[in-house]
Amino acid sequence: MVDIARPQLEGTVAVGEGRRLGFAEFGSAQGRAIFWLHGTPGARRQVPMEARAFAERENVRLIGIDRPGVGSSTLYHYGAVIDFADDLRTVADTLGVDEMAVIGLSGGGPYTLAAARAMPDRVVATAVIGGVAPTKGPDAIRSGLMDFASLVAPALAAGGIPVGMAAGSIIRLARPFASPIIDLYGRLSPEGDRRLLARPEFKAMFLDDLVNGTRKQLSAPFADLVLFTKDWGFQVGSVETPVRWWHGDCDHIIPMEHGQHMVSLLPNAEFHMMHGESHLGGLGMSEEILHSLLDIWDKRGA
Repeated sequence: MVDIARPQLEGTVAVGEGRRLGFAEFGSAQGRAIFWLHGTPGARRQVPMEARAFAERENVRLIGIDRPGVGSSTLYHYGAVIDFADDLRTVADTLGVDEMAVIGLSGGGPYTLAAARAMPDRVVATAVIGGVAPTKGPDAIRSGLMDFASLVAPALAAGGIPVGMAAGSIIRLARPFASPIIDLYGRLSPEGDRRLLARPEFKAMFLDDLVNGTRKQLSAPFADLVLFTKDWGFQVGSVETPVRWWHGDCDHIIPMEHGQHMVSLLPNAEFHMMHGESHLGGLGMSEEILHSLLDIWDKRGA
């Protein structure tokens, strides 16, 4: 198994009365800040080793954030996706970050767009990798997975905390078997994800995130599903910050059509199709994604 280095800095930030969000920093403490928002499920260390190495080499301050109810963060339920932006603003203020870029994988996508919508003066650019689309309102698009989430969301909203605690207990019991579980998921996944998970450095990253990012309960995935099936608190078309969207044409979790639909709504967005890739394919293209954000940043300052 590949050894994976610990973050340069790891801790929590107070974001409200009795609440904290966990974070993990990689790269250069003096570099331009890029926040990395994990998928559903995931935690602050769900950052590819290639992205960490890029951050070291290119003087980037790469910061992974735990959402509420996972990792080192306090359990909390937002009223809408947009509410996360207030917490991210507080984290940025506390860490001394003024301008930033934001990347969101899968379930991190809606929160990335929310940050751009709420902080257009501070979020320079965003990237979304296989992101979720709304299921309610004028921006909605249908899919089997999110239709199912819409059906179970009321039950999760009513009993999400106990379910999350139970899931956390399952994760703790499953830790000794985490490596074969990831192997099994890889074998059952489409070729793109199977190929990525066969790479030792990616498996090591997922194992590290699982073991160190879920020491508490695992309520965040359930809270995510509930929020995604509600009104997000903003319309997609109101996000004017540049967005670069990567999506695999073989994505079995979030169909590529969702990404195309979102880019058609966003006023300043580009769609990047990943041929032959599935849901996790963008993780293998993290250097290209980070480069694209820095390019936007450079042009903005020119």
